[in-house]
This record gives sequence, structure tokens and C-alpha cells, in this order.
Amino acid sequence: MELGIYTFGDAIADPVTGAGISPQQRISNLLEEIELADQLGLDVFGLGEHHRPDYVISAPAVLLAAAAARTRTIRLTSAVTVLSSDDPVRVFQQFSTLDLISKGRAEIMAGRGSFIESFPLFGYDLADYDDLFAEKLDLLLALRESERVTWEGKLRAAIHDRGVYPRPVQDPLPIWIAVGGTPQSVARAGVMGLPLAIAIIGGNPAHFQPLVDLYHRAAREGGTDPSTLRVGINSHGFIAENSQDAADIAFPPFADQMSRIGRERGWPPTTRGQFEAQRRLNGALFVGSPAEVTEKILYQHELFNHDRFMIQFSVGTLPHDKMMKSIELYGTKVAPAVRKAVAAKAEPAQSAIG
Repeated sequence: MELGIYTFGDAIADPVTGAGISPQQRISNLLEEIELADQLGLDVFGLGEHHRPDYVISAPAVLLAAAAARTRTIRLTSAVTVLSSDDPVRVFQQFSTLDLISKGRAEIMAGRGSFIESFPLFGYDLADYDDLFAEKLDLLLALRESERVTWEGKLRAAIHDRGVYPRPVQDPLPIWIAVGGTPQSVARAGVMGLPLAIAIIGGNPAHFQPLVDLYHRAAREGGTDPSTLRVGINSHGFIAENSQDAADIAFPPFADQMSRIGRERGWPPTTRGQFEAQRRLNGALFVGSPAEVTEKILYQHELFNHDRFMIQFSVGTLPHDKMMKSIELYGTKVAPAVRKAVAAKAEPAQSAIG
């Protein structure tokens, strides 16, 4: 199983100290975080696109290209590209360029987005929310399939026998579909034979198991062998040397950011009790010691048998040294333990096949 990290580049004042962080410093810190993840042998790092004052990442491909020049093996992906309000031609060109810079390590994780600020910003109608995504995904896949493209839709200008360059190193360039739990989106990914990333940021993860089953059924109906498809799980978390420190460090920024978003959406403030409940084995938060986080990853692997797990450490603004320590523990303690356990689980099955 691949293990990775993703972030939105949170850049708001520290709720404990009140200290702010400049966009320049946050980006500098972010590149150090990606570089460390690469040095530790983690598999993938993702950057999510937002157009808000509390996040610094509005152009993931640009930052990933900067990271590509400082890393050697880690895969570099958006997490996510808000495809509905972007242009597929530019998305494909940007990530093809990233693929060339990184020597074949680029990926696109396409989604509809959990925030809506990009729609009025780029002149799109929210009434077309799902239609925009479906149409633009169709074009993005056509661009990946062929150097020269003829395509026509309803919401984007047609393309008549035009070449799109540069072409990536990877053929095909990996395109994942990211979902937050909408069954229609899950089924679409399965029918289209695309890898699926499920964001589980609240509730009991076991409740998401039927979505994986739906994905596999839809794949079979679409003519794709489900065993050839990949599933990823994306969740919030933080790691410290012991469980109490992890909770005490992570809770203030987590509660501050989630409550801030909650005020926009009509949610109540996040409480410590809710936070602690989600830290349990059957909760969604991966906040704890290396042993606890390892146990929880393996518990969910029993549920989903997924191929990739990505953790978002920076929910709210965390001190950079704490972030770096969390990444270090993830890479040196959690990742080896998870890989060993997953490999051991796979050996009997491989022996039976042989």
C-alpha cells in the first residue's frame, strides 16, 4: 500500500500563540515538508486547490513543479484539481509539464471541490455544478488519449482536430477521481475505469465500505475488471511521540479551522469531545502515536483493502517544527510498520495462488 501526505497549505494565525504566517513562509515550509517526505521514502504528496485567504495553494501544478526540482522519487499529485471551474486543456498541459520536470511522477486527482469560491471567480454557474465536471472530465480523458483532439460539449467551446502539447512521460498520465461520499460520483469513476480516492473526514469509516463495493460493481458493469483499479483513502491526522501530545498539538488548529468552516456552512463549533471520539479506532481522525496511527491504517485496510492512504496533517496552522516531526514519525515508524504488515498479509494469498 502506498502511503502519502496531502495539504491545502493552511495559512491562518496560530490559535494558540496568535502568530501569523506569511504566504511566502508557508510555501517555503511546504516545500521543506515535501522534500522531507521524499527523503523518508513516502510514496506520494498531494496539494489541494483553493481560492480562499486561509489557504495558499491556488495553483497546485506550480508548487508541485517547484517540489519536483527538489525531490527524486515521491509522486506528485493535485488533491484535488477543481476540474469543474478549470480548463481541461490547461490542466493537461500543466500536469504534462510537471510530468516532464519530475521524470514521470505527476498525477491528477480531479474533483468537483468542497468549496464553491472558484465558480464565480472564473465565471461559472453553480447550477451547472455536476454537468461541468462530467463534461470537462470527458475532455480531459480525450486529451490524455490522443495527441490530436476533436471534441464537442455544451458548456465549453468545441475543439476541432487540434494538437495539445507537451505530451507527458507517462502514457497514460494517471487521473484519479476524488469523491467525498456521493454514490453517483463513485459509480461514475467505476464505470469509467478510473482510480478512486475517497475522503473520509468524519463519521465511522465502516459506513464508507458500501461505496467501495458500489465502485467495483460499477466497474464490472462498465467492462473493467475491478482488480485492476486502485482505491485510495484520504483522511485528517497528526502524529506525535505519544497520544496525548498528538491530541494536544492537533486539536487547537483543527478546531479553529473546522469551526471557521462550520460558521460558513451552519455547523456547530468543533468540541474536544467530538475530536476525541473521532480519534478512536472506528473514528475518522488519525491523530495519535505512531502505534495508534499504524493500527488505524491497518484497521481500515481490512475494511477497504485500499491501495493508497494519504493523511492531511495541516488542518489549520501547525508550527512548522511540529509538522516536520509528524512527517518524520510517519516516514520512519508508521510507514515501515504498515508496509511490513500489509506484505505479511499478502504472502499467504500469493502462496495459495502459486
